[in-house]
Order: sequence, then C-alpha cells, then structure tokens
Amino acid sequence: MSDIPTGGGGCCAPSTGRGGGQASATKHPISGNPGSTEGMVLLGGDEFLMGSEDSRAYPDDGEGPVRPVAVDAFWISATAVSNADFAAFVASTGYRTEAERFGWSFVFGGLLPDDFPPTQGVAAAPWWRVVEGSDWAHPEGAQSDVRNRQDHPVVHVTWADAQAYCEWAGLRLPTEAEWEYAARAGLQGCAFPWGDELEPDGDHRMNVWQGTFPQHNSCADGWYGTCPVTEFPANAYGLYNMTGNVWEWCHDRFHGTSPALEHRTDPGGSDDELRRVARGGSYLCHESYCRRYRVSARQGITPDTSIGNTGFRCARDE
Repeated sequence: MSDIPTGGGGCCAPSTGRGGGQASATKHPISGNPGSTEGMVLLGGDEFLMGSEDSRAYPDDGEGPVRPVAVDAFWISATAVSNADFAAFVASTGYRTEAERFGWSFVFGGLLPDDFPPTQGVAAAPWWRVVEGSDWAHPEGAQSDVRNRQDHPVVHVTWADAQAYCEWAGLRLPTEAEWEYAARAGLQGCAFPWGDELEPDGDHRMNVWQGTFPQHNSCADGWYGTCPVTEFPANAYGLYNMTGNVWEWCHDRFHGTSPALEHRTDPGGSDDELRRVARGGSYLCHESYCRRYRVSARQGITPDTSIGNTGFRCARDE
C-alpha cells in the first residue's frame, strides 16, 4: 500500500487528475418529460450579498470579499439528486459513469469494513482510499450497494456525470451565484441556511462530522456517511441539505479569486481554470480541519474527480 498525490482539492475532495480536467458529458436522449419542474422551487431574481470575510475561512478558496451579485429568476431542486433518481436515468439511457469506466473511485476509509484489503491512500489526506469497483451503485466497493440508500444523494459522480443527468432531464447545474443565493434563503451575512449558530439550542441542522476527525464520529446528528436527501429541516426557501451531507457540483469553473468582483450580475466563473466549483460541504466536514459547511464556502475540483462525498442538484431557467 502506498500514498498517491492528487491534483488539488485537499482534505475535502482530492482531485483525481485522471484526464487533465477536460471531461465532457456524453450525449443522451432527453427524457419524456424534459425540463419538468416537479420537486423544484422557483426563486425570483434579486441582488444579494455573496461571499464571506470570516476570519476563519480559507484565503485560497476565494470566498471574499463580500460583494453584491444579482441573479435572474430560476428554478432549483429542493433536494440533491438521489440514488433512485440516478438509477432511473441509468435505466433509461444505459449511461456508465466515469467511475465505472475508470474502475475505481475515492472512498472515505472509515466506511470500509475492518477486514477490507489494503488500498492506496491520498498523501495529503490519508483517510481517502482508492477503492477498485467503487461507483455510484457500489459506494464502498463491489461488496456494497445502494438498495437501502435509495433516498440518499447519489455520489461518485463526476461533473460530466452530473451534466449528463441534467441533459437527460432537460435541466442544468446551478451557477455558483444561484447556489449561494438559494442556500442563504434571504439571510444576508449568515454562516448557515438558518442563521449563525451551528447547532441552535443544541439542535442538529445538517449532517457533518461529530467528534474527533477522522478517528471518532459520535454520530450525534444521527448519521455516519450520507443521510436521506430530505433529512433535517428545509431552509426558508424549502431547500434541503444546502450545507452538509454532500458537496454539490456547480456549473462554474473555479477561480481562486472571486470573479464577481468585476461583475455584479451572476458571473458564471472563469473560462481559464481546469477545476469546477463545488459547494455546501459534506458529512466529513469538521471545524477542526474543514469549516466548509457554510453557505459561502467553496472549493475547486477537477471535473473528472469521482468521490464518495460529492453529488449535485439541478436547476433551470424560469
């Protein structure tokens, strides 16, 4: 067993770097109900304050400074795409994810059985293991499946996989500005979709690591690994799990400094970066090493990265 370097992303989602970050979605026929807004929420366009100047944020992530950004009206899914949703897409199209074609994906080591054979790890984040046979339908390798996780978010999907699903559904990925506007639900300057307290009155509002990472998770919030897409209360816009549970792919290319500094209207990211934006944090986030479970937090991942804590939700124009 040996450690492997990665192309960025660090503790939250080590980038795969399999193909230089130039993955593209495969064309698939649109479903019989293209662009359906079932399960989606319509949000009116408005200007909001995007970003954060939190002193405990990560400078290289480009969260700040806080700046006004305008978005047009758009629809966004109330939940992340579930395993059941993705299974319907695969059944309709025969689509094979990039993890299935690559033959492996990144799995959090704590989710593997104690007797699991030794695997390669990630040098900068050894809790991530390279597991052959892991994919969306086998999240912890060939011995696992999603039969009892149909309502959990699909994971082990690359940016191209997410794009392919959206194309089939007649939808698209949200832009980064749309995602943050939706996550904030009208609460300007707050850290979380419900306010500034992580656990108001001791109430758990999202699925993140509880205890000492990565050795011990007390599961005080009720979950180890992913939770159902409708777990925990929705925000004021009716959207579930905008923080915690799984990172969510956005349309935008990632830039380490905010592209919104020069563009007040939904900036859409940079065209000269290989990484794509992911938002929201995941079940592995913990204050001791990763406070990226906030509405302003962001990271850039190469689009060919497949990993067990990243999924997506859909959007569409009004």
